[in-house]
Amino acid sequence: MRRLRWRELAIVAMLGSTAASGATRIKDVASVQPVRTMQVIGYGLVVGLNGTGDTQRSTFTLQSVSSMLKRFGITVPQTDLRLRNAAAVMVTASVEGSAKEGTSCDVVVSSMGDATSLQGGTLLLTPLSVADGTVYAMAQGPLSVGGSSIRENGNEIRRNHTAAGRIPSGALIEKSVSAGLKPDSTISVVLFQADYTTASRIAEAINGKFGNGAALALDGSSVRVNVPQQAQAEGKLVDFISSVELLEITPDVIARVIVNERTGTVVIGGNVSILPVAISHGGLNIEIESVPIVSQPNAFSQGQTVTTQLTRVSAGEDSTSVVAINGVSTVQDVAKALNSLKVSPRDIIAIFQALKEAGALKAELVII
Repeated sequence: MRRLRWRELAIVAMLGSTAASGATRIKDVASVQPVRTMQVIGYGLVVGLNGTGDTQRSTFTLQSVSSMLKRFGITVPQTDLRLRNAAAVMVTASVEGSAKEGTSCDVVVSSMGDATSLQGGTLLLTPLSVADGTVYAMAQGPLSVGGSSIRENGNEIRRNHTAAGRIPSGALIEKSVSAGLKPDSTISVVLFQADYTTASRIAEAINGKFGNGAALALDGSSVRVNVPQQAQAEGKLVDFISSVELLEITPDVIARVIVNERTGTVVIGGNVSILPVAISHGGLNIEIESVPIVSQPNAFSQGQTVTTQLTRVSAGEDSTSVVAINGVSTVQDVAKALNSLKVSPRDIIAIFQALKEAGALKAELVII
């Protein structure tokens, strides 16, 4: 299993290095004339659960179900409700600035009560609004949890997180976010990740296509583009923006190592390098074993049965040796050097942290 993981890591590293050195369209690293994305939120009910919904302690769920039934002409006292197939949830979504009425977007549904699983549930019609209460979308549909949870007699088998899920294209846009594209003498190209070198290369590519003075990098995240007079006519601005988006550049990326300690995932960027260094890493293994011992009294002794636990603790350290790395400059060499250590991905996380402290890791270390 360890070899397979590191083989996959090497493949990912090679792909990242290839992508970093190749040409990329401007539309893949920046947005032309961006429109603000709207964050919307709503409160709703998920029904159809198999006894994994909210309990009586979640009084807001009882109130919500009672209010919903009143809309259908059914009056039921809250004290008479016994619900385990319904759960109160918060529904969130991001509505793109270019979204129009009738289009759809994905929504995320998260339990806010004590439901154990939303698997198999269906979200009822939920309005999604912004901070001022304006409704921009309506969400409804079956949930995709991406996991499972089985409980029986106090035992549980769970795969992934089941108290939250998604509904692909589950929200229908009821109100457009933007008023549309207006012809103007200038447009802006905004980078997804600010970088002065990439911004300069974008301006250089646009000037090479439309002439000097057509674009100017204002800072590391934005480039101002002057729209030619003929492109300012109605229906021509879209063609001009399309031609700008299709221009190819070579973006510059920061040398970065991303570490997720919760999952043991390590992603190495294409520009990461390691200076000459010697590494020795050994893991400490601690094993605690508890054996129940029952002392039974003799017959007719009027004694009591006594139960106790015999605990044994053992500790050991993995055998290891010092491995010298003579400095590596490509991500493929980094993966090969890490493979030579023959340690698990979680040990690699500790090694990267030590390399950063020693000044041997020439990259930004990000822990998420």
